[in-house]
Amino acid sequence: MWAIAIPKPGGPEALVWSERPDPVAQPGEVVVDVAAAGVNRADLLQRQGRYPPPPGASDVPGLECSGVISEIGPDVVHWQVGDRVCALLAGGGYAQRVAVPAGQLLPAPGALDLVKAAALPEAACTVWSTVFEAARLRAGESLLVHGGTSGIGTFAVQLAKASGVRVFATAGTAAKCARAVELGAEAAINHKDDDFVRVVHDRTSGRGVDVVLDVVGGPYLDRNLAALAPDGRLVVIATQGGRRAELDFRDLMAKRATVYAAGLRARPPEQKAAIVAAVRDRVWPLVEAAAIRPVIEAEVPMSHAPRAHQILEDGQHIGKVLLTV
Repeated sequence: MWAIAIPKPGGPEALVWSERPDPVAQPGEVVVDVAAAGVNRADLLQRQGRYPPPPGASDVPGLECSGVISEIGPDVVHWQVGDRVCALLAGGGYAQRVAVPAGQLLPAPGALDLVKAAALPEAACTVWSTVFEAARLRAGESLLVHGGTSGIGTFAVQLAKASGVRVFATAGTAAKCARAVELGAEAAINHKDDDFVRVVHDRTSGRGVDVVLDVVGGPYLDRNLAALAPDGRLVVIATQGGRRAELDFRDLMAKRATVYAAGLRARPPEQKAAIVAAVRDRVWPLVEAAAIRPVIEAEVPMSHAPRAHQILEDGQHIGKVLLTV
């Protein structure tokens, strides 16, 4: 098969389209002929040498894909050759074929083009496992989504809105803010021009929001805590602005607040399988009903993966960038 390799860390040009051995389905796995793979910021970090694959995972980048099952390994039930699927991966998505643990498969939504289904697994599993399971966000509560027009952000805004949650979002341009509102945000704050703490307090009569979903990290810690309501929960899933900050526990205790931080890629397979099963049960009906739709900025041929990475690095995109086979 052909796949993207990273012979040495570097810029987008470090991604090389090259021949690799075909994967073979091991017990509990299937092989998927890939239709498309989602591009995530974790892939950019891996390309730069800053986020190596977990032990045992493929060194080919790509944390999600869609496609058709072409091989079934021993001990796999409920799936057949020819099934249209999308999958959560620990790596290997930037390829013509990938081996996937059966517990990390989702049926490709019937209402969606198979290519576009590649935009769903990573965002759906990340948002559900952190915001809804760990932080217990429920109908009637409120959520602030930082990076509201990113791949994660566009999904989080839609899922929260469809779940009966008041949604606020931040973004970096007027056009992005407008798109976040179209997706379901009650208000979108341009973080370059306005103070999100002030806006959410104004909108909530001074109470603040129940949950903050953060991708910035250290520089936002104090302001995120200030934006929280009593008993609020801060969820950190990325540290694009920095990894370190100083925390005053008195502020945390005064609000009875919780800070929760987690990634998805390095979780053990049994945890991923449980998350995928919950997403299929609780989130997939909303996707099938078109209450949640993937937002796609661009579809780029996989052999041109450097261009896809450049789109993410330029930071002007809204939603996901996909690599197509």
